Amino acid sequence: MASIFSKIVAGEIHCYKVAENEQFFAFLDINPLTKGHTLVIPKKEIDYIFDLDEQTYSGLMMFAKEVSHALEKTIECKRIGVAVMGLEVPHAHVHLIPIQKEGDMVISNPKLKLSQEEMKEIAVKIASNF
Repeated sequence: MASIFSKIVAGEIHCYKVAENEQFFAFLDINPLTKGHTLVIPKKEIDYIFDLDEQTYSGLMMFAKEVSHALEKTIECKRIGVAVMGLEVPHAHVHLIPIQKEGDMVISNPKLKLSQEEMKEIAVKIASNF
C-alpha cells in the first residue's frame, strides 16, 4: 500500500511543493513547527532512512542541502535544523526546520496554524529560491 508521501509524489494528494528532481521531492509540512518547515523525501518508497542504498541516501542528503539553502534565502532564521524521526509515515524523510533556537525543534511543540494562502505563498517563495 502506497504511503501518503508516495500519493503526494504521484499527485493524488495535494501538497505545497518547493522542489523536485528525478529522484527526490520536497514539500511543506502541513503541521509545521515553524514557517517553512519542509519535508524532503526520496520518490522511491522505502520505510526506514537507513535502509536506503548509499547512492539514494547520499542523494537525499545532497538534495536536502540544496533545499536548505533555498529555505535560508526565504525564511529569516539562525539555522536550518535537520531531524529524522521516521515513525510518523512509513516513507524515509528528512525534516528541514528553520529555527531561531534549539527549542524550535521539539516535535511536541504546538504546530503553527497557517492558512492555505500562507502555505502557498511560502512554498512559492522557497521554490523561487531553489
